[in-house]
Amino acid sequence: MFQTLCLLITSLISFGDCKAISGAYTSSQEWKIAVKKSENFLAQLTTEDKAYIATGVAGPCTGSIKPIDRLGFRGICIQDGPLAVRPADFVSVYPAGVSVGASWDKELAYQRGVLLGEEFKAKGANVMLGPVVGPLGRNPLGGRNWEGFGSDPYLSGELTYQSIIGTQSTGMQSCVKHYIGYEQTTGSNPGTNEDGVTIQGYSSNIDDRTMHELYSWPFANAVRAGVSSVMCSYQRINGTYGCENSKTLEGILKEELGFTGYVMSDWGGTMSGVKAIENGLDMTMPGGMVSMTGTTWGYSLFGGNITNAVENGTLPMSRLDDMVLRVMAPYFYLQQDRSDWPLIDPSSQELGDFSDSMANYSWPIGGEAHRDVRGNNGDFIRRLGAQSVTLLKNKNDALPITNIPRYIGVFGNDAADKSAGLASTPDSEVIGTFATGGGSGSGRLTYLVSPLEAIKTWAKGRPNSLVQYLTDNELTPSLLKPTTVGFGEAIYPIPEVCFVFLRYYVSEGPDHSDFDLNNNGSAIVNNVASICNNTVVVTHSGNVNLMDWANHPNVTAIMMAYMPGQESGNAILDVITGKVNPSGKLPFTVAYNASDYNTAIVNFTAMEITDPNGRQVNFSEGQLIDYRHFDSAGITPRYEFGYGLSYTTFSIEEVSFKSKTNKVSPLPDKRKSVQPGGHPDLYEVIATVQFKVTNTGKLAGATVPQLYLAFPQDTTPAGTPVKVLRGFEKVHLEAGRSQKMNFEITRKDLSFWNVVRQEWEVPRGSFEAMIGFSSRNILATKLFEVL
Repeated sequence: MFQTLCLLITSLISFGDCKAISGAYTSSQEWKIAVKKSENFLAQLTTEDKAYIATGVAGPCTGSIKPIDRLGFRGICIQDGPLAVRPADFVSVYPAGVSVGASWDKELAYQRGVLLGEEFKAKGANVMLGPVVGPLGRNPLGGRNWEGFGSDPYLSGELTYQSIIGTQSTGMQSCVKHYIGYEQTTGSNPGTNEDGVTIQGYSSNIDDRTMHELYSWPFANAVRAGVSSVMCSYQRINGTYGCENSKTLEGILKEELGFTGYVMSDWGGTMSGVKAIENGLDMTMPGGMVSMTGTTWGYSLFGGNITNAVENGTLPMSRLDDMVLRVMAPYFYLQQDRSDWPLIDPSSQELGDFSDSMANYSWPIGGEAHRDVRGNNGDFIRRLGAQSVTLLKNKNDALPITNIPRYIGVFGNDAADKSAGLASTPDSEVIGTFATGGGSGSGRLTYLVSPLEAIKTWAKGRPNSLVQYLTDNELTPSLLKPTTVGFGEAIYPIPEVCFVFLRYYVSEGPDHSDFDLNNNGSAIVNNVASICNNTVVVTHSGNVNLMDWANHPNVTAIMMAYMPGQESGNAILDVITGKVNPSGKLPFTVAYNASDYNTAIVNFTAMEITDPNGRQVNFSEGQLIDYRHFDSAGITPRYEFGYGLSYTTFSIEEVSFKSKTNKVSPLPDKRKSVQPGGHPDLYEVIATVQFKVTNTGKLAGATVPQLYLAFPQDTTPAGTPVKVLRGFEKVHLEAGRSQKMNFEITRKDLSFWNVVRQEWEVPRGSFEAMIGFSSRNILATKLFEVL
């Protein structure tokens, strides 16, 4: 358990060359230098120094590791969050993870990672808390689903890989979160019932196969990308808290996946001291402190307690050394010890949570205050926002609108600018476009282009155009009084097109209890559509909404715009006008009925719990979540996973299968050493599916061919999904043009987790490769044997 990082690194390097380690670790020489620097640094530390490398203290950042002046170590600045430098001014607010997932675009995920890394670095941070792959999206009502990339592990894993490669290419550390099984926030932390009894946080009870094939899959991609840190989650996993769970931290993450970085606790997620350290936790956050708002995080279980534990023999020095090496190796590898590393912007210190004890250390704060690090990144944000927009309905080619109508109507509380200011998005805000969710995953906007503002600007392109609007959902029903000539006094005459913008609040903290759009959103759609025969509905939502009004004859188009960031209105208008041909695809399944889903938030807060261990969430559905469940249960969705329309059409043909080897052994070669991401054989390409995609329409556009695999039914265990996503790629084509494409299938793609052998195993028999444009729109299939 206490094998030091340097020994692990030695074992990795001895297997050929570190170039085999994907992601950040591309040069064996650079990595060896980083390890050597870490060892030299370690040799100069006192036991107390070592303890505080692993312990957060009050400082200028979301999380802070204190400086050591005599060694010239400036400390480590850890900042929220996955879509912006949250405690900072003059930074960009990017589309959220769910928007990246909806883009299905690896290149854009990479570019977003690069730009985020550059902004975090320019503000003086060392660690970016992101990306998010947990929650994965087991429950469609999960309050934090929007922070991640979607409900499929393969989709999430591929976009996670690219995001981390991008961010760490700038020298910024990525911290992937929340590990693992953190699929609802309700009841995740300990609480006290009315009798004063401590009720433990809920336990995510997950079987071994589901843990490997579903929830750890995207984390494996993150490790393979060379991620510096992994954040453990609040709740228990199979009865043990996530930040002290030896099976998930030591067994799966560090041993099976070969993770060489450090495990960081979520804020307040450390439930024990030595026990947590022995079981794999390397850094506790934020440490014992009081915030400027008065929040008490409590006494730190690390810090001086680590020093005492080493001195009295409770904790081996070798394990403490391992913790320090794990923290410092990424720091030196990414050259964050350079003298020209940017100082922490003084404004970030002022906006940060923690104020006490900051003067006790020589924090690297300085340089220009309020420095603007946004550059021209708004252009990229607009592009990504537009590329993620998913067109769900387009009756009679209602979109695009290439000629500006004279009479335009805009409705819904999501159309207008934010009424609660740019710094936050409270759930109490009744009027305001919802460009990003709330909590630690949010960002501080410096500007926001609302849909109404964008439409007004667009309408100026036509003389005598008239934009009329109602953005108060409470007033709209009473003001929309049908007459023979229009809506009544409020809106006259009847617009040629009526845009309805609706929102669904999502944030860290609350999970949802229903699928309804906020503030009577569905009623607004029906009210407007009852009069306007060309009603276009746009939703800002990070989760599933049922859309009972989708088949209304006057609802001509529906678009999901997710959480598009600061260029929200412009990105949506680009799609409406055809400047951008929509290519977004659903990263989850939209059902007809709430009962179609097979998981639910367990509302512990409404239960009279007396048993300290009474909070239990049983993942009894196994791998059958989202489209996998719909396939298995034979349920027809309203809009399936991977679905999204375009203004043009595409075809797939000439599908062929090519094996890379004559024989595939069932199990990986045990003679080889584990690398970051797992056994190296898992990423060996076994076969290739080739095909041709053609733009058969009249407009240039992009689409996302998707590969699904069906496993042999008689040689795989019960609970195997009907099919699983195993390939996707966005392709841009001019009208009438074709492109040859291929999907590489790896050993891991073809394997299931054998719980008896504790190995990834390739089953014998016939697989079916399915190529299409969604999980239900399969255009070609190919059977192949694995021998």
